[in-house]
Amino acid sequence: MPTKPKWALIADHIRDQIASGQLKSGDKLPSTAQLRAEHGVSAGVVRQAVLVLQTQGLVQGVHGLGVFVADRPD
Repeated sequence: MPTKPKWALIADHIRDQIASGQLKSGDKLPSTAQLRAEHGVSAGVVRQAVLVLQTQGLVQGVHGLGVFVADRPD
């Protein structure tokens, strides 16, 4: 069975944190450097994971401030 790409594993991890309530609407995600260190990956892998989450509407980037969990309708 093929393994998932590292960016998909990171996206799954963050998605799970949002679903469980560990990360709430408006919370700031860890920085790219923090996620790189935590998962042992390159910055490009982290960027790909965040891009997927942005496309899914789960997070939003704010230029110069970081990436935040998007507001979700209840």
